[in-house]
Amino acid sequence: MAIVMKSLDEALVEVVEICERCGISYGVMGGIAVRIHGIPRPTYDVDLTVVADQAALTSFFDAAEELGYEVSSMYRTGWRDRVADMPMVKLRAYLTEGHGIDVDVFLAESDFQASLMGRCKLQDFEQRQLNVVSPEDLILLKLLANRPRDLGDIGDVLFMQGQLDEAYLRLWAERLDIYDRLEKALETN
Repeated sequence: MAIVMKSLDEALVEVVEICERCGISYGVMGGIAVRIHGIPRPTYDVDLTVVADQAALTSFFDAAEELGYEVSSMYRTGWRDRVADMPMVKLRAYLTEGHGIDVDVFLAESDFQASLMGRCKLQDFEQRQLNVVSPEDLILLKLLANRPRDLGDIGDVLFMQGQLDEAYLRLWAERLDIYDRLEKALETN
């Protein structure tokens, strides 16, 4: 079953509402968090970190499929993708022939992700409040991914946020083995 949505923002709201109905804690990250903490830019997917066991994920998958999202049967059996060494499942909504929206759902299973989830704050977004990762955690996530777009996003967040908790950034950068990347980002911005 395919779903037709008007925008990425609507997909975000739908997925957040599914999390809320299923009792799943979430934190919005990725390009949407950059729009909130940095300089708005186009983004073409939804990225979340969630705290959910397999039973909660099954409820989440069922609710998503009811709204027309595609969920791979592999995720239902417990298989996970990994991005920057973080486990992830993916949903897809098809908009038009060959085009769709990916929803990347990272599973909070590491100490860093537990810290990240504890620091999420409600932020205004499109006439709604969403739980969003902190600017510091967004920077750390972007340093882990380390793509050219991520490095630009880091500069935008640093520019817009001004003073950040550099002790927190350095602590986690050391633990995540990305300290040199952080120092370079702080020097150039």
